Amino acid sequence: MQLTLLGIVLVLLIVWLVMRQRRYTAEANAPAPKTDPARTAYHAVSIKFEANACNAAKAMTGRRFLASAAPRLPLPDCDALECRCRFAHHDDRRSGSDRRSPFGARGYSPSGSGSFEEERRGGAGRRESDA
Repeated sequence: MQLTLLGIVLVLLIVWLVMRQRRYTAEANAPAPKTDPARTAYHAVSIKFEANACNAAKAMTGRRFLASAAPRLPLPDCDALECRCRFAHHDDRRSGSDRRSPFGARGYSPSGSGSFEEERRGGAGRRESDA
């Protein structure tokens, strides 16, 4: 009786371990979820329009808006009979290599912007190897 009960528990334990191992293997082999550029924090849009677009659309040439703050189309001041404006999607609201330093033009910036004067430290360091 005890031997039979011990055998059943042992078989259940082995089945549980095999199922657990298969689950972890399936999760490890699953492809990583792809990031959708439309869902990034700085996803932006700009307005694309045709040559005969209204003045309201032309006034927004070159402007990018965060997707959550973009104006609705057609624009409120649109005077076209049939609006053909649409959104162009961008990964980032910034365009080009514009990366402003929060420390100003003369301060520290990891990107290397700003100006630095020559070294002003005069003495040796405190380590014995600096002497």
